[in-house]
Amino acid sequence: MAGLSEEPFARLLRDQIRFELTTSQQYLALAVYYDAAKLPRSAAHAYRRSEDNRTDALRMIGYLLDRELPVEVAGIDPVRSEFASSQEAAAHLCALESERSDRLTDLAQQARRANDYLGEQFTGWFLEKQIEELARANTLVTVVERAGDNLFDIEEFLAREQSGRPAQPTGAPPRIPGIVSRSAS
Repeated sequence: MAGLSEEPFARLLRDQIRFELTTSQQYLALAVYYDAAKLPRSAAHAYRRSEDNRTDALRMIGYLLDRELPVEVAGIDPVRSEFASSQEAAAHLCALESERSDRLTDLAQQARRANDYLGEQFTGWFLEKQIEELARANTLVTVVERAGDNLFDIEEFLAREQSGRPAQPTGAPPRIPGIVSRSAS
C-alpha cells in the first residue's frame, strides 16, 4: 500500500484535510464574531459548522490511516476574524462552501480517473452532504441580504433551521479511531 502514497488522490485528500481544518477555524472565527455581537443563533450555527468541518477532516485522516497511506497534519491557512457586516461574513463563508464543493468534486474525479473505487465511494458521501451545505449557505446569504440591518430576522431564520437538523448525518464515513468507534458508525 505504501506505493499509493504519491498517487494524486492521496495528495488531494491531504490538501483537503488542510482545507477542512482551515475552514473549521474560519467558522470558529465567525462564531466568535457573532458571539461578541450577542447573536447566539448565528454563533451556534458557526460553532456547529466549525465542528462539522473538523469532524470531516478527522474522517479523511481515518480513511488515509485505514488505507495505510501517509498522513500529514500541517498548519492551516490564514482565517479572517473581522467583517464589516453580516452580509460580508455570510458571503465569505458562502465562497468557502463553493470552493469546498469544487475541491470535493476534483477529489472524486481524481479517484475515478485512477480507478480508485474505494476513494470514489468515500468522496461520494462528502459530495452528497456538500450539496445541502452549499444550498444552506446560499439561502443564508439571501436571508442576510434581505434582513439588511435587522439581524434578529437572521436569528429567527437560524432558530427555525436549527430545530429540524439531525445531529449526525446518516451513512457518514467513520471518524478517526479513539474518538468514536468505527463500528458505531
